[in-house]
Amino acid sequence: MNASLPLPARRDGAVTLDLVEDVAGFLELRRDWEALFERSATPAQLFQSHVFLRHWATHYLPPDTRLSIVIARQGGELAMVWPLVRQRRYGLDTLRFMGVPVAQFGDVLVGDGQESLLEAGWAFIQSRGADLFEARKLRADSRLALSGLLDDAVQGDRQEAPFAKLGRRVGETGPSLAYPARERSNHRRRLRRLEECGPIAYAMPAPGPEAARLAAAAIAMKRMTLARRGIVAPVINDPRFAAFFTDLAADASGEASLRIAALSIHDTPIGIDLSFDCKGHSFAHVLATDSEHEQAGIGKILIHHSFASARARGSAVFDLLAPAEPYKLEHADGSVAVSDRLRPLSLKGRLACHLGIQHWRPMLKTLVKRLPAGLSRQVMPAPRPGP
Repeated sequence: MNASLPLPARRDGAVTLDLVEDVAGFLELRRDWEALFERSATPAQLFQSHVFLRHWATHYLPPDTRLSIVIARQGGELAMVWPLVRQRRYGLDTLRFMGVPVAQFGDVLVGDGQESLLEAGWAFIQSRGADLFEARKLRADSRLALSGLLDDAVQGDRQEAPFAKLGRRVGETGPSLAYPARERSNHRRRLRRLEECGPIAYAMPAPGPEAARLAAAAIAMKRMTLARRGIVAPVINDPRFAAFFTDLAADASGEASLRIAALSIHDTPIGIDLSFDCKGHSFAHVLATDSEHEQAGIGKILIHHSFASARARGSAVFDLLAPAEPYKLEHADGSVAVSDRLRPLSLKGRLACHLGIQHWRPMLKTLVKRLPAGLSRQVMPAPRPGP
């Protein structure tokens, strides 16, 4: 740690800000970070948990990127964490949240009523000499968004993250009365059709070898589906993506929150859900199905099985994550706005925003989607090897 900055003392203890720039310092924070997370984190902040970011750092922290974690201690106790990295891109020094591209939401770990800490942290960040602060996938209900500190930031991509209330969506034997009678009937028909291929086995393995096997199978299944549809997905096709989820699934320490729900026929997985559980919420990260059973409606069956499995684990809300695709909206009871925000911190940063750098990534993604599959694979850069 370095760059310690004392703040005015409070009645409940002195406050200091520090910067953690190496993995060793990040690992040393483990117990304090977990304690802060337990008492202060919202469910959607699971992507800022130490265990999630620890696995991320193992697989995704590249050599040209260094940690830039801003922490605050109050009376000696960890009270705030901005889990950031510093990376040079396009000739600009950019601060962004740890966890990209697997973390679905970025945010700051801090307790309620700690606006002064957030403001002090933001002032500290602005003093670090970076050009840009990038907040990707910032939820409208996040601590950082609600603080108003980024209200003057440049808005980038905007999406919606739908969610389902499981008490309303899960019935005793399948979809609840929240669904039309026709959909409930279709669900029973789909199950009968699928059972013609063999008896369906349901599994929710605990973290360990079997969970790791299913996680690897889910990623392979997802890749096959995307390839068959001609969809370019560099994040999912990156070898680090499968390694990250396989390691999380195998983590039997009790800290990792990845949970798996699977459907199989004759011991062969045909539908797998990789979700994260946190404080009564489940977040569906990967929903993978066997294309051979698409005609039998395995996709819709898996959604309802995922809902039932999450509720059985104690979750009340199932977040389907952004974007709000049509199949998700069929099950949604609401949604949360998610946006990318870019805040210039220097003259170079302001010039880059003036030139529209915040639109480059969405424009490239849109362009690639419109290209023929073979050509789009040539346009997209090959994934970089892990550290």
